Amino acid sequence: MTQLNRRAFLRAVGATGGAGAMLATMGALGLTPTAQAAAAREAAYRAPRTGDFTLTGRSAASVVVLGGGIAGLTTAYELGKAGYRCTILEARDRPGGRNFTVRGGDTTTDLYGHRQTARFSDGQYMNAGPARIAQWMITLDYCRELGVPIEVFTNVNADSYLYNESAGMTSPMRYRAAKADVFGYVTELLAKASDQGALDQALTGDDRERLTEFLKDYGDLGSNLQYTGSSRRGYSVWPAAAGTPGVVASDVPTASEIFATGVGRYFAFEFEFDQAMLMFQPVGGMDRIPHALAGAIGNQKIRTGCAVTQVTDKGDGVRVTYTQGGRTRSVEADYCVAAMPPNILAKVPHNLGSGVQTALEAITPSSAGKIGLEYRSRWWETDHRIYGGITETDLDVTHIWHPSYGFHGERGVLIGYYNTGANADSYAPLTPKEREARAVAAGVKIYGEKYRSELATSFSHHWRQFPYQEAAWHSTPGGPDHPRYKPLTEPAGRVLFAGDWLSYMDAWQHGAFSSARSAVTAIHQRVLA
Repeated sequence: MTQLNRRAFLRAVGATGGAGAMLATMGALGLTPTAQAAAAREAAYRAPRTGDFTLTGRSAASVVVLGGGIAGLTTAYELGKAGYRCTILEARDRPGGRNFTVRGGDTTTDLYGHRQTARFSDGQYMNAGPARIAQWMITLDYCRELGVPIEVFTNVNADSYLYNESAGMTSPMRYRAAKADVFGYVTELLAKASDQGALDQALTGDDRERLTEFLKDYGDLGSNLQYTGSSRRGYSVWPAAAGTPGVVASDVPTASEIFATGVGRYFAFEFEFDQAMLMFQPVGGMDRIPHALAGAIGNQKIRTGCAVTQVTDKGDGVRVTYTQGGRTRSVEADYCVAAMPPNILAKVPHNLGSGVQTALEAITPSSAGKIGLEYRSRWWETDHRIYGGITETDLDVTHIWHPSYGFHGERGVLIGYYNTGANADSYAPLTPKEREARAVAAGVKIYGEKYRSELATSFSHHWRQFPYQEAAWHSTPGGPDHPRYKPLTEPAGRVLFAGDWLSYMDAWQHGAFSSARSAVTAIHQRVLA
């Protein structure tokens, strides 16, 4: 149908059936934004189907998948839709990789020899790895497909705290007050600059008038273009019944004082594409996702406790050698998808060429740690009126997360630190009890003594010191499309690679899912050809 005929046809539909009929017709023709977006997604990835082999006379191949993290599980799950015979080799005693939810009874031993057993009470947990999902990520598509229920994860909370001790702060500021003050003074300065003609060369008179009206509303400025504080900062006495209109918080700092605190550095966080609200989490813990994938694949196809020791491309297939229970074993398949962490894979002997080895070694692992603090009461809700969200600080704990589940319950688990880089590395060598004491001492500065007195138990986890992972995520300098990584983005004989580290969304499950889809598509096209 030509563009002219299509336009005439739509006019006729609109005249006879109304706007609703025309919109539906446009959708059917793929002309609406929603239809176009859906078509783009379908064009980007099409899952293999058993019917794909019916017309070609070919049959599904066998595939050995190295690593039972999200990328490895997704590879086996998607190939399984077309009948591929998949075997997953996972070094740990559970699938999921860095998707690790810690519950009572879970035991780990890190590379320092620190052994911990979680003592969280029933219903309490901490997501040691991924903990939030943005609305646009295909992770949510898999939650829908696999029947994993989700709930809101509160990423930004106006009532959480900001605390920069190095700037001289002796008490924390509420996020809402800090934001109101920073935005108020910045807009005041800009409004006055515009009013005094500083922007005359960049703006017309009408532009300046429109800008001033915007700034007055955005910064809650008075008629004299001054910021003097407002209800956006919060109340010292909350509004209530008749006779209690509330008292607006009056401890407004000066512009110099608020800029000196450095609290403005935290506001850009919520504007980031991968951090903007709303965000979500699976009900009951992030590991509901790998559990659902494993169930769909068939647990009998996942071999745990299998540490890969060699990968050999034989030309007409692949042989993988591994150890399990102290014994050396091997498995052969038509193809192999290596979905292990690249820093671990780089230690495995192979015959895939020096280019593959050089590319693997060019990927650098990053550090991150978390500690879950279970409390006997949810005092942050009752005493501080904080429900979910993150307190930001320049202390070495960096981020403190309030749980986004179990509201009004008897107990709750705070993430007492989520730190990265040097901060994480400084906590990692400590014993679990030393980590707890150091984290609690930092939290007391912000929340008071209940941060210590109400503590019931803790569990800490550091990814750089976690066997068979040894990284929280990975850095690919130059991006995954840099020529140095070409040996990994293309098949190395009958071996392909997958992982969030081969995506532009490293450290997110979305990257692992999308990378796995690329490997699946490459294998399926090759088998069909």
